[in-house]
Amino acid sequence: MSSVMNADQLVEMGKLRTEWAALEMPVLALERERLVKERTFDGMRIAICAHLTSETANLGRALVAGGASLAMTASNPLSTQDDVVELMRSEGARVHGKKGEDIDSYNEGIVEAVGTDPHLVIDDGGDLISYIHLHRKDLIGNVIGGAEETTTGVKRLRNMEKAGTLLFPVIAVNDCQTKMLFDNRYGTGQSTIDGILRATNRMIAGANFVVGGYGWCGRGVASCAKGLNAHTIVTEIDPVRALQAAMDGHRVMTMEEAAEVGDFFVTTTGNRSIIRLEHMTRMKDGAIIANSGHFDVEIDMDDLRNAAKSTRPVRHCLDEFEFQNGRRIYVVGEGRLSNLASAEGHPASVMDMSFADQVLSLEYLVKNKGNLSNAVHRIPLELDQRVAMLKLKTMGVEIDQLTEKQNEYLNAWESGT
Repeated sequence: MSSVMNADQLVEMGKLRTEWAALEMPVLALERERLVKERTFDGMRIAICAHLTSETANLGRALVAGGASLAMTASNPLSTQDDVVELMRSEGARVHGKKGEDIDSYNEGIVEAVGTDPHLVIDDGGDLISYIHLHRKDLIGNVIGGAEETTTGVKRLRNMEKAGTLLFPVIAVNDCQTKMLFDNRYGTGQSTIDGILRATNRMIAGANFVVGGYGWCGRGVASCAKGLNAHTIVTEIDPVRALQAAMDGHRVMTMEEAAEVGDFFVTTTGNRSIIRLEHMTRMKDGAIIANSGHFDVEIDMDDLRNAAKSTRPVRHCLDEFEFQNGRRIYVVGEGRLSNLASAEGHPASVMDMSFADQVLSLEYLVKNKGNLSNAVHRIPLELDQRVAMLKLKTMGVEIDQLTEKQNEYLNAWESGT
């Protein structure tokens, strides 16, 4: 798209896509209206490392409405939507990112965003925050805090906290109930299937669909595949999650066993080397592999490239690898985050809650400046529930309220059988 459009055309396309996403983001719109009045972020510089999509553009617009200036950079080389980049630039944000950029350009974006000397940081995967700690400690004195969007990033930050190297407070937005239970499950489930279908146009119904990992993301992918009448298989290392998968109606086996029967494979663990060469060489001819974890480490792509007799792109975001015996396997989106590499990421309706959580997290950091320890914090429950209540309101859904007697009962200990 960007190769045949000039900057003005890209801006117009970006406007249309961002407005379309905004229709499904009413909670963020309500928070934006409030920010216009309260101007919580007046004079503040916010650096954002995130997927540069139309949903993220709406988050950026909300923060600007609250008085902030933005520096934005991509959190994945293949997830950037070029029209959104041009739109945000036209509206005054400093944006670095291009669909398909190489790793050097990706790193340049991190350096540029950090170089704006931010007061607040939004990260998606932990690259921005880790760069500040490794290379720009001179800026830490001005950083009020950060907010981390995804499971992988939260894991990295908790490791930093454990090692005593985290030097400012960070809110684990990923751990918000209105993020984790919806974005990770329903968003990842639908968008991952969407990415696979766009890349392959293959029938899922009747196929053996293997999901590596049964956290919330894995549950979402497995549920969506099962809903399309796939024969779902789950691999796990955690006995409790494996038991949950079995009780949810999925077959549970090792990846070694699954490799021989699977037609589709999706990794969702946040760990490395989930699908290794030893698995790929056992797969049937025509097997399709995708990753839905944040970083491109879940599939051992280097080993695959070295072992393949030949490699060629066969469709948009789909590469064929042929082994010496003539058997072929296909990898979606270079082994990167498939729902954003070959599709458009999560539906706007779930990002509505996730990005409302981001806004409230940054506000919480500002209002509690100097009072939070240099650790990974969860957002207060009342803010999480506020997002849920606003979402229900925009959906036209009402819920019951506790009566006085019910409140008394729940807070008493005397009553029994």
